Amino acid sequence: QLGLDMEELEEIEEDAGLGNGGLGRLAACFLDSMATLGLAAYGYGIRYEYGIFNQKIRDGWQVEEADDWLRHGNPWEKARPEYMLPVHFYGRVEHTASGAKWIDTQVVLALPYDTPVPGYMNNTVNTMRLWSARAPNDFNLQDFNVGDYIQAVLDRNLAENISRVLYPNDNFFEGKELRLKQEYFVVAATLQDIIRRFKASKFGSTDSVRTVFDSFPDQVAIQLNDTHPAMAIPELMRIFVDIEKLPWNKAWDITKKTFAYTNHTVLPEALERWPVDLVEKLLPRHLQIIYEINQRHLDYIASVFPNDVDRLRRMSLIEEGGIKRINMAHLCIVGSHAINGVAKIHSEIVKTQVFKDFAALEPNKFQNKTNGITPRRWLLLCNPGLAELIAEKIGEDYVRDLSQLTKLHEFVDDDIFIREVAKVKQENKVKFALYLEKEYKVKINPSSMFDVHVKRIHEYKRQLMNCLHIITIYNRIRRDPAKLFVPRTVIIGGKAAPGYHMAKMIIKLINAVAQVVNNDPTVGSKLKVIFLENYRVSLAEKVIPATDLSEQISTAGTEASGTGNMKFMLNGALTIGTMDGANVEMAEEAGEENLFIFGMRVEDVAELDRKGYNAHEFYNRLPELKQAIDQIQGGFFSPEEPDLFKDVVNMLFHHDRFKVFADYEAYVKCQEKVSELYLNSKAWTKMVIRNIAAAGKFSSDRTIKEYARDIWHVEPSDLKIPPPNEPRDAVEDKTPNGTTA
Repeated sequence: QLGLDMEELEEIEEDAGLGNGGLGRLAACFLDSMATLGLAAYGYGIRYEYGIFNQKIRDGWQVEEADDWLRHGNPWEKARPEYMLPVHFYGRVEHTASGAKWIDTQVVLALPYDTPVPGYMNNTVNTMRLWSARAPNDFNLQDFNVGDYIQAVLDRNLAENISRVLYPNDNFFEGKELRLKQEYFVVAATLQDIIRRFKASKFGSTDSVRTVFDSFPDQVAIQLNDTHPAMAIPELMRIFVDIEKLPWNKAWDITKKTFAYTNHTVLPEALERWPVDLVEKLLPRHLQIIYEINQRHLDYIASVFPNDVDRLRRMSLIEEGGIKRINMAHLCIVGSHAINGVAKIHSEIVKTQVFKDFAALEPNKFQNKTNGITPRRWLLLCNPGLAELIAEKIGEDYVRDLSQLTKLHEFVDDDIFIREVAKVKQENKVKFALYLEKEYKVKINPSSMFDVHVKRIHEYKRQLMNCLHIITIYNRIRRDPAKLFVPRTVIIGGKAAPGYHMAKMIIKLINAVAQVVNNDPTVGSKLKVIFLENYRVSLAEKVIPATDLSEQISTAGTEASGTGNMKFMLNGALTIGTMDGANVEMAEEAGEENLFIFGMRVEDVAELDRKGYNAHEFYNRLPELKQAIDQIQGGFFSPEEPDLFKDVVNMLFHHDRFKVFADYEAYVKCQEKVSELYLNSKAWTKMVIRNIAAAGKFSSDRTIKEYARDIWHVEPSDLKIPPPNEPRDAVEDKTPNGTTA
């Protein structure tokens, strides 16, 4: 009636870019699934004023701009000042007869903002509560500074900076004080909120004055999403011991039963190791508690493995040597009753390599929970054409039970269905091609194969290997321009952490190669290379449904799970990938013959490490690899600055931890098989259908059901709550199991 177009309106809305990559997006999918499964669950985090930076590409280089996402307000959030809570920093610890007291602290207030999380068509709405930092009104005015009132008010910014900006590192630890403040801020506010809610419930029964916390772990489950909220473990101990006056052993028993920890990476540079000096300054009482946890932990190990000092050193929460550091993963393992990885292969590596000493001590603590994605956003919302086509064949129930996609196997030889699936993909490609033309002024051929590699830029994800393949195809076209090539549009996108020099060089290289390839008349429309600027969720929703080939090419053993891989599979792309992360389970579900699997397995990588990886060996043996590297090195792609990429080449030869050259040959050969199949549109589409039919396991609904049953001990309910306008029966106190996660 207002003459507005809904799709145009949706385009205007800013992404809430409050995470870096897979981790934040996974949390969002989990919230959607928890609400859809009717779990009484809350998602807690920080309401960053500035989210992940906006990426601009200028002259082929990444340039960062602040993401002022709240500029026009956020209609979905509601501030809840009535639930504002104090968070303490700095100060000192005083030991009194009645116990430890943390005094002379600086206070920052945590103001919660609530965002509704609706379940899918079940009249359930959960809450995501994000904390914003506010200075108390007497900030810097308490004591003697009254002289400089103006400066005191200006200094309020110091407290409020805590929730100012998201640290833009993915899979990398940066030990900055502000980051530790953020981590403790979200933890301290959240635990107070949880305890307030527990005390208000009928379970938090008070004996005269004191709350009885015996039932706490039966009513509350806290899942630690990586080690970033690890300070929750000593914080809950501080509340129980110092404030609620519980004996240590009882407090520790309750704490362990409450927490569970999900590990999301095995890269050593990503593991959080906070300097003891920093923790001592910022959170002196927590350091004491961590020391006490560690002492009891080491005493126990010494009793099980007497005279094994090296084991004590390996398993300690405190790393000695150089600057003393706290290993936050070790703290999470010791303080949790369940630990999980996020794909079968990753959980195996966690158990047998990264934390093998801990698994030897308590093997039953370690589990697997393979990641998933919400089919509501990643199929219905982003690909309505395909969703509708599937519903016509198997009904609409699959949206809540994605395992029903297996019914599509019946239609794998149905010529009409095959044509329809191909038609939906073609329409999505045309739509995306138009978008690229409008936004980037590039003309692309919608009948070319859309070969897409979108994810954070990182050496382990091996965008460089893709780049070498592009150069190889380019050289083949120039060598034999008359030969029939399967036309490709290679789309690479993703952000590099601003301080990650190599990742930024990789972006520049891709853009330099694109510049040459896209302007070479002998290539024409056979090969186009596009770097997708500012890759983010809203752009993923456009590119994924238009993709033919999904690139999942990390070195085996480095990508914990990946979730983009699942999104592509569900949206009718075929996967070229290594046996890494969830790719392994995708191949297991669809049959390895329905994915393009190549390259070293985890065992091969280990064997190569043992033998010693020599990049020159591959360079000298593979003429096409040698040619590509010589071109990069010789300035073919940077004639104005011939040694522009010397750092990249030097890394590839001398310290490539991720062994790009070792998988290059297998990758290029596998890509030839991809091109060959693409020529046979029908055979390609049949393989697509087999993939979609096998994607059911990768719903985050399945993942959350597993967390609920194996870790949180709650039962998902598919009861549809009656809408608020219908009278409710007397079901008020009959909720099945009142546990909140």
